[in-house]
Amino acid sequence: MSTDDASERHVPVLLQRCVDLLGPALSAPDAVLVDCTLGMGGHTEAVLEQVPGVRVLGIDRDPQALELAGARLARFGDRFTPVHAVYDEVGDVVDELAGGAVQGVLMDLGVSSLQLDETERGFSYAHDAPLDMRMDQTTGITAADVLNTYDERDLVRVLREYGEERFAPRIARALVRRRQDAPWERTGELADAVRAAIPAATRRTGGNPSKRTFQALRIEVNGELEVLARAVPAAIEALAVDGRIVVESYHSLEDRIVKRAIARGTTSSAPPDLPVEPETHRPYLEALTRGAEEADPAEKERNRRSASVRLRAARRLRPTPEHLQVPPKETR
Repeated sequence: MSTDDASERHVPVLLQRCVDLLGPALSAPDAVLVDCTLGMGGHTEAVLEQVPGVRVLGIDRDPQALELAGARLARFGDRFTPVHAVYDEVGDVVDELAGGAVQGVLMDLGVSSLQLDETERGFSYAHDAPLDMRMDQTTGITAADVLNTYDERDLVRVLREYGEERFAPRIARALVRRRQDAPWERTGELADAVRAAIPAATRRTGGNPSKRTFQALRIEVNGELEVLARAVPAAIEALAVDGRIVVESYHSLEDRIVKRAIARGTTSSAPPDLPVEPETHRPYLEALTRGAEEADPAEKERNRRSASVRLRAARRLRPTPEHLQVPPKETR
């Protein structure tokens, strides 16, 4: 895919809203934004175009995305720095490349347009391809590994927890039975097997019946929720005072983690019966959105990937009190 293809095929979700939310913080002298999920660089490109002087650190675990985005953003020179990392390493990236604090953090979660559109990556149930689903194809287990080695109980857990699939036991049983004849290798085979395992009456509504299974496998392969649970607190800790964080989620499992992390900072930690709130218990974040914002009908019509987006944003008011700091965890 060329850089022209990347810019034409990728339509960033809630693009201007993200730039507008981050803008006031990025207008500070020598401001730095960390785009934790660079993808094909659409959000970063808009920030670099609209906010003079800002510098962006673009993190992605996918080497192909870094290559394409790097070519697309080359015209901005040293205002853009690509970083090959998983985004729960945001604290280390900021320490090394931004001196320990930044003015903005952006996370556009889930699978990227690049990964969905490159059929050989195996993310889509609409095209037959190898069962891979790794965001970084240089490391880690594949979806085929999960399907061929996990026992039935673990498959049920993955489908139920990460796909919210109510037919998880039926599907897991069918998957294990099928691999006794031949190992799992192709997405088309998986989509057919899931369809056959689900009751016919259920298959008539709700879109492709295998979408929850594919989501669950993708999340398991890439450790997405564990990474996110580490990344959001780490990103908040990387913010300077008055810095802003913007996060776009695409399903309830992601949004729940983001909501919890922001609520922790926007809520007083003092016992409710105290007559005076101690300074150390006051909120250290201010919510910039009322709940989670959605795309408007026009954008949903124009960009189908915006249909499920939930956007949350917050501003740092002061440093996180020591008793509320989340201890760092080992990366996956």
